[in-house]
Amino acid sequence: MSNLDKFISTLSDGYAAKGDFIVLGAAMLDGNPVPEASVKIPLKTLNRHGLIAGATGTGKTKTIQVLSEQLSSKGIPVVMMDIKGDFSGIAKEGEEKAFITERHQKIGIPYQTKSFPVELMSLSSQNGVRLRATLSEFGPVLFSRILDLNDTQAGVMAVIFKYCDDNSLPLLDLKDIKKVLNYITEEGKEEIAENYGKISTATTGTILRKIIEIEQQGGDIFFGEKSFEIDDLMRIDENGQGYVSIIRLNDIQDKPKLFSTFMLSLLAEIYQKMPEKGDVEQPELVFFIDEAHLIFDEASKVLLDQIETIIKLIRSKGIGIYFITQNPMDIPKGVLAQLGLKIQHALRAFTANDRQAIKQTADNYPISEFYTTDELITSLGIGEALVTALNEKGIPTPLAATMLRSPMSRMDILTDEEIAEINAVSKLVKKYAEEIDRESAYELLNKKLEEAQKAAEEQATIEETSQQESKEPGMLETVGKSVAKVVTSASFIRGAFSVLMKMMKK
Repeated sequence: MSNLDKFISTLSDGYAAKGDFIVLGAAMLDGNPVPEASVKIPLKTLNRHGLIAGATGTGKTKTIQVLSEQLSSKGIPVVMMDIKGDFSGIAKEGEEKAFITERHQKIGIPYQTKSFPVELMSLSSQNGVRLRATLSEFGPVLFSRILDLNDTQAGVMAVIFKYCDDNSLPLLDLKDIKKVLNYITEEGKEEIAENYGKISTATTGTILRKIIEIEQQGGDIFFGEKSFEIDDLMRIDENGQGYVSIIRLNDIQDKPKLFSTFMLSLLAEIYQKMPEKGDVEQPELVFFIDEAHLIFDEASKVLLDQIETIIKLIRSKGIGIYFITQNPMDIPKGVLAQLGLKIQHALRAFTANDRQAIKQTADNYPISEFYTTDELITSLGIGEALVTALNEKGIPTPLAATMLRSPMSRMDILTDEEIAEINAVSKLVKKYAEEIDRESAYELLNKKLEEAQKAAEEQATIEETSQQESKEPGMLETVGKSVAKVVTSASFIRGAFSVLMKMMKK
């Protein structure tokens, strides 16, 4: 058997699929594509997560586009976290050019142009579907992370959330949390100390400053209602194609904590709300997370453990998560070990550290008798990648240097006019355009403080009247002023507020 025949036999057996699958391209031998060695990925393994890595300019974005197109065509919705803003062209048909036709002739796959259903979403004020979440949905751990709080400050944040839960004070937006911080520092200081322990005013002051900082970075736009519903990520259009939801993040590149914390919150919510699926023939939803290192940078051990747990468990809900980064070493080992599909574009070796990273990357791939992996990684062309996946039995496939197919949709971004056209017909844009400001911690605490003030003033009036009736006429004015001074002091108001709270609880 010739080396070519052996190669075709090995790759054909390794990437054989009895069920439905997507086709990435054709495996290459000695730099030439072999159409008979088609690289197929079974749909039933796509909830086992994956990695798309490679240096800038090697074709990662086009690979994500190809994968998203294939998934959408199979009726699988896609969510794309688009940091660089270069993915929106999937909404429009591509243009057949000579180099694309030639490539597809080489890999033995007919080329056609096609567009796909798209929703454009934003965490900021960009045009599109407004993504919002409440503070309660984030919870104290994730909110502490976005504020970059230390352990002591994070402990205070946990107390704040517990106090609000105990007293039915909804935390929806940033003005709610700011109001609660002011309250526990002033009027409610004694109540908090009695029930939850003393809290330093220096600590609450630091937290408040950090909240104001994130407020200035756009947090006031993101936190609040109407909260985004995860079901709206799982839509199918009238032609049976899955919607591609593009979360446009190019205007918050300097705010990675907002992006990464939102993503973790979204995944946690999906995990909590989605039913168990077990072994499925195809995933319910697939995430592509660009610049994935932003999630893991500066993450504490606790948060890394949470991420690893979510990644491990969410696949049982039929959710696939794919990380896109320049270097696979950006992904923690505990997460990297759970990834089924790995697509490695070229890496560049400029320094000794680069060469060491390439050697480590090569060690993460199956040994191949057809390739010298660490050498091949540096010589791959644009639109070429090393691929290894899981077959239908969950066994890793042979390593395949692959010439990837070209996207069917536009390989460029949308114009402002085209973005406006998509948003104009979007049902979700209309659904989430309305901002809701229902009664929450801010309004409820203000109301209770007003009631406490009113109660204090009424008590002051009663005691002043009593004093006037019991004193000589010459002393009434002096005593009345003294009583008024006492009863309107901050300590008296706090006492009256405490009494009122106890009465309300009864």
